[in-house]
Amino acid sequence: MPDSNSKPFDVITIGDSTIDTFIKVHDASVQCDIHHEECKICVTYGDKIPVDAIGHGVAGNAANVAVGCKKLGLSTGIYTNLGGDSAGKAIMEVFVNAGVSTEYVVMNEKMDSNLSVILTFQGERTAFVYHQDWSYRLPNLADTYWLYFTSVAESFTSSNIVEEICQYVDRRGAKLVYSPGTLQIKADVKRYPRILEKCEVLIINLEEAKKILDIDQKDQVDIKKLLSQLHLLGPKKIVVTDGADGSYASDGLVDLKLGVLPIKVVEKTGAGDAFSAGLISALRLGKTFEEALVWGTINSASVIKHLGPQSGLLTLSEVEKGRSVMSDFAAVKL
Repeated sequence: MPDSNSKPFDVITIGDSTIDTFIKVHDASVQCDIHHEECKICVTYGDKIPVDAIGHGVAGNAANVAVGCKKLGLSTGIYTNLGGDSAGKAIMEVFVNAGVSTEYVVMNEKMDSNLSVILTFQGERTAFVYHQDWSYRLPNLADTYWLYFTSVAESFTSSNIVEEICQYVDRRGAKLVYSPGTLQIKADVKRYPRILEKCEVLIINLEEAKKILDIDQKDQVDIKKLLSQLHLLGPKKIVVTDGADGSYASDGLVDLKLGVLPIKVVEKTGAGDAFSAGLISALRLGKTFEEALVWGTINSASVIKHLGPQSGLLTLSEVEKGRSVMSDFAAVKL
């Protein structure tokens, strides 16, 4: 980390922010194919559907991780684009109240902010997402120990944001965590090899890992082989989450498996972001990679007990208290 006239951030996140509307549905059904691999939520067409609850909240991977890391005691900033509408102002207010630095937030006065609608049914979520085509240009960021790059709009392909992040990492010595969003994976993560080579930690779920490696979603995979293939792309550490089956990880020398905590799931939105916030915070605080996986899992388990991605985010003392009563919960070697 180069010398700086000001104290470095612990983490700066990069990615889109949104306002999510959460709708908890009970009058629906799930229809799956014969192999139970492709399932659809079904409601009566043209009907008025009663719901159990409706909520609103600030979301987006970068926003959730920024707020999550701040709640865990880290100094945190975010580079994100917002519209000049009421949603943009509401998102900004959440950052200010959470203590996340807004000096790199770009307000686009003549544009609307991102919006999403999340249908929750039987603990699973279905998201309807509206992404603005933002114009991305990395601000003159201060020093940070960790840089977290995640979901952005498809317009990132016509910008130089990926190369700008690589140059920043080279120049400032920050450790990069990369958690590509849906549109980045759609654009093919492998098209941008430099950012994978600069990556300290790659965080993705199993479905995303298969897409990146061009593996059919229906195919069973050897996890150790999958982790090895991901390492060949360049990242030093790999984390692959797999829902109720927990997570897998590798530092290139040891492959690990960690289960989940037995809790009642209310809604899964933000589970991966809470995991990322816990993991990054643990690493910044000097914990081992294995312990960071545990912190991520504890934070994630708390979030999915609540509606929305930020309501259940834990403080540092809450994570430490939770850890103290589950000392046997640990990653094992694959």
